[in-house]
Amino acid sequence: MKIFTLGIGLSMGLVLIAKVYFEQSYDDFYPEKESIYQIQVNYVTLEGEKDPLKRISGGVAVGMKEMIPEVEAATRFTALNGDGVFFTKDRKKIKSQPILADTCLFDLFPRPVLAGEVKETLRRPLYALVSRKIAEHMGGVSQAVGQTFQFDNFPGKVLTVGGVFEDLPENTHMAYDLIISMNSISNFMWDGSLGWTGNERYSAYIKVVPGVDPVSFTDRIQVMKEKYLPLERLKEVGVSIDYSFLSLSEVHSGDPEVKRIMLLLSLLAFALLFTAIMNYVMIVISSLVNRSKEMAVYKCYGASENNIRNRMLMETFVDLVVSLFLAFLLIFAFRGVIQDLIDTSITALFTWQSSMLLLGVCLLVFLVSGLIPAYLFARIPVAVAFRHFTESKRLWKLGLLFLQFIAAGFFVTLLLFIGRQYNYMINNNPGYTYENLAYCDLSGVDPALRQKAVDEVGRLAEVEAVTTFSHLPFYWGSGNNIGLPDDDRDLFNISDQYWVGNGYLNMLEIPIIEGQYFRENVTVSDEVMVSRSFVDKILSYTGWQDGVIGKSIYVSEHSNGKEYLFTICGVYEEFMVGTIGSHDTRPTVLFYDTKWPPMLLIKFYNLTPEGIQNINDLLNGLMPTKNIETYSFAGEMLGRYHDSELFRNQVLLGGLITLLICLIGLIGYTNDEMSRRKKETAIRKVNGATILNIQTLFLSDISRMAIPALLFGGGIGYFVLTKWLEQFADKVSLSVIYFLLCGLFVWAIILVVSGVNCYRAATANPADSVKSE
Repeated sequence: MKIFTLGIGLSMGLVLIAKVYFEQSYDDFYPEKESIYQIQVNYVTLEGEKDPLKRISGGVAVGMKEMIPEVEAATRFTALNGDGVFFTKDRKKIKSQPILADTCLFDLFPRPVLAGEVKETLRRPLYALVSRKIAEHMGGVSQAVGQTFQFDNFPGKVLTVGGVFEDLPENTHMAYDLIISMNSISNFMWDGSLGWTGNERYSAYIKVVPGVDPVSFTDRIQVMKEKYLPLERLKEVGVSIDYSFLSLSEVHSGDPEVKRIMLLLSLLAFALLFTAIMNYVMIVISSLVNRSKEMAVYKCYGASENNIRNRMLMETFVDLVVSLFLAFLLIFAFRGVIQDLIDTSITALFTWQSSMLLLGVCLLVFLVSGLIPAYLFARIPVAVAFRHFTESKRLWKLGLLFLQFIAAGFFVTLLLFIGRQYNYMINNNPGYTYENLAYCDLSGVDPALRQKAVDEVGRLAEVEAVTTFSHLPFYWGSGNNIGLPDDDRDLFNISDQYWVGNGYLNMLEIPIIEGQYFRENVTVSDEVMVSRSFVDKILSYTGWQDGVIGKSIYVSEHSNGKEYLFTICGVYEEFMVGTIGSHDTRPTVLFYDTKWPPMLLIKFYNLTPEGIQNINDLLNGLMPTKNIETYSFAGEMLGRYHDSELFRNQVLLGGLITLLICLIGLIGYTNDEMSRRKKETAIRKVNGATILNIQTLFLSDISRMAIPALLFGGGIGYFVLTKWLEQFADKVSLSVIYFLLCGLFVWAIILVVSGVNCYRAATANPADSVKSE
C-alpha cells in the first residue's frame, strides 16, 4: 500500500512540476534571448495612464532600428484575420496559424530552414514560408516549395510557398506555422506596417548589443518620437505616447495570470508530494513494533546505528524506484488524459532539462522518506530482542496524519471555490441571450451572395431570425477614439463592435433604453448606437442636459480622423464584451451596414446539432468553393473558459488523489490503534461499554486532531484563492460558510471511514483480547 500511494502521488506531483517548468521555459530555445526585448507602447490620455500594450503600430520597430545604434535588429509581425483555413491548387483543405512578417523575423527568432531562402521569400509579395507540419500536409518538404494556395476568407489572393522551416516548439508565445511576407499585407487588410499611431496590431521586437539595457535609450527614443510622431497634434487631443521594453523571458512567464497559475500548480504539486511522503513515512513507522526485534537482533550481531540507517535507506530507495516505475506506468497509460488535462504534450513536458529537475525532486523525496524512518529504527535498543516492545510512536503518526488532513482540507476548499467560480462564469448573464444563437463566417463572399444566404437561411423552418454582424461579443474589441465637432481632443476610447444588420439587438435580446434602432435597409448610414456607459462617459465631458440622442460625434476609424460625423440614434443596455476573465470594460458602439458585416448570426427556435448541420449543408451548397462551418454561441463561449476548466480539473484530480492517500493513511492509523488498544477495549466492554462508546473513544481522538488540521487547511486555501480570484473582474464571494462546509465534508468522510474501520474492534469478543494475559 505504501508503494501504491507513493506511486500515484509521484505521478501527479511530477507531472505538475514538469508543467510549471515547461511554462517557465518559454522561448528559452532562441539564441541570445537575453538580448531580445518586446516593444510595448504606453499611452497617457484624458482618462489617465493606461496599462502598457503589447501590440503597437507597425513603424515603431523599423524606426528604432534606424535611430538607435545599439539595436542590432528589429522585426514586427501581425496575425492574419480569419480562421487560417486555406486550400491548395487541388482543393486540399489545410488549417494553419498564419502571420504576416518582415524579412528580419528570423534574425531575432531563427528556425532551421529545410527548403528555400527566407529573406528572398519574405521580400516578395504574395510569397510565404510554411512549417514542416504544413509542408507534410502539402506532400512533403521538397514538394511544398513552389505550390500555390489561397485562404478561404480571401478568394483570388493566390500565394506561393517559397520555403519551409522547422516547426516551433510548444513552449513559445509566438504560435504560427505559416509566414506571409509583410509586402503582401495590402492584399489582406489596410497597410499600417509603417504607421506610427493607431492600428496597434503588430508584435514588435528588438535585439540589442549584448550587455545593453534598453532603459539607456530614453534620449534617443525622444529624438525618434520628435522625428516620426505628430507630438503637437497628440498634445492637442490630450494624448502622450512613450515606449517600454519587456525581456523575452518575461513575455510569457512574467504575465500576472501565468504567474498566479504557476504558483497554484506549484502548491498543488507540493501538497500532493508532501501527502504521499507523509503517508509513506507513517506506514513505515507503523511497522516499528513488528520489526523492532528484527532490528535489535541485527544489533546483537554487531550492526551499528549507521548499518541500520543504511539498511532503511536502501529499503526506501527500492520502494522509491518501484513507486517511480508505477508512476511512469500511470503517466504512460493515461498520457492522453494528462495531455488534455495540462494542455501540453508528454514529449514537450519531459525533456532532458525538466528530467534533471524531476530527478532532484525524487532525490529530495528519497531523503525525506528515508531519513525519518532510518533515524527512528536506528534508535531501537538492543534489549528489545529479549523483551516485549510497546513503543508505538503514536505522536509521530498523529503528526503525520495531521499534515495529511491539512492537505485534504486545502484541496477540498480549493476545489469547491474553483468549481463555483467556473460555474459562475459559464452560467453568468452577459447581458444578452445566446442559448439558441449560432454564427458562421462568410468573409470573402460577395455581398450579393451573402444577402442571398441571409434570405435562404431565413426561410428554414427551424430558424427564427437571421442577420449579419462584424464582431463576436465574447472577444475583446478593437479600440477607437471619440471626439466632438467643436473639440480637438480625443475624449475617450471605446470598444468598437463595428457593423450590424437588421434586428441585431432584438436577436440578442439587448434592450434599447433610449432612442431607437437604426433606420434599416439603407445603403449608407450615418447613425451610431451607444451603450449606457458611453452616455455616462460622454456626459462627464460635455454636460449635455438634453441627453445624447441626436448629438453628433466623431469615431476615429469610421470618421477617417474627423472627416465624417455620426449621429447617435439610440442607447442600448450594457452587455459584457469579452469574458469574466478578460472583461473589456470600455463603452461600446454599433454601426449599421448590410454590405460589409462578414458574419451571419442565426437564431433558432430550438438549437440542435441537426439544425446546425442543415445550415452548413445549405451554405456549402450555395458556396461550393467555400468551407462554411456554423458554431453555436454557447459552445464557443464555453471554449473561452477552457483554461479555467483545465485548472478546475487539475485541482479535482489532485484533490481526489490527496483524499485517497489520506484515507489510506487513516485506515492504517486506526488499524494500529485498534491493535495497540485491543486489551483496553476488551476491559471497557467487560465493564459495560457499548459499541457506540467504543467507537466514540476512537473517533473523539481522531476528531481532536482532524478539526484543527482542516481549519488550518481551509486558511491556506483562503490565501491561495484570494490570489487566484484576482484575475477575474466578477468573482464569487469567499464566504466563511463555504469554508466551514468544506471542513465538515472532509470531517464527515474521516468519521465514516474511521467509524467503519473501528467497528470491528468495537464488536470483537473481549475474551479473545484478554486470554493472553
